[in-house]
Amino acid sequence: MSVADAVWPAGSPAVGDRAQRSRSVSREDIERFTEISGDRNPLHYDEEAARASHFGEIVVQGGVTTAILNAVVAEDLPGPGTVFLNVAWDFRAPVRPGDTITGEVEVVDVRHDKPVTRLRTRVVRDDGVTAVEGTAVCYTVPL
Repeated sequence: MSVADAVWPAGSPAVGDRAQRSRSVSREDIERFTEISGDRNPLHYDEEAARASHFGEIVVQGGVTTAILNAVVAEDLPGPGTVFLNVAWDFRAPVRPGDTITGEVEVVDVRHDKPVTRLRTRVVRDDGVTAVEGTAVCYTVPL
């Protein structure tokens, strides 16, 4: 058995592999995230404050927006047993209740001495605008 086979018993991902998943974002997502995080920023709740901001309306928390990437990484690529070690995300545009977002990942590097991958990551709104982009380093625990 090679080192790579021992490190990636189900087979390693390959550079260029891609995965994505989509979901609609709702006001209930804002409320649930607030229960978990305590983030009560008026931009997420107060219509008047949000309208007066440069966003012009209610926006969802960044944690709600990037959660789709958690799902892609843990469920699809690299898959079950995967956790983030490091993320570097730039927030480019807001996501609003009612938007459908798509989280996309692409493998850009695979280590064969340990189950670590580097991914290009992106969250795109249904109007084609990129809301978040960046990179992530992941560790996959063999299950």
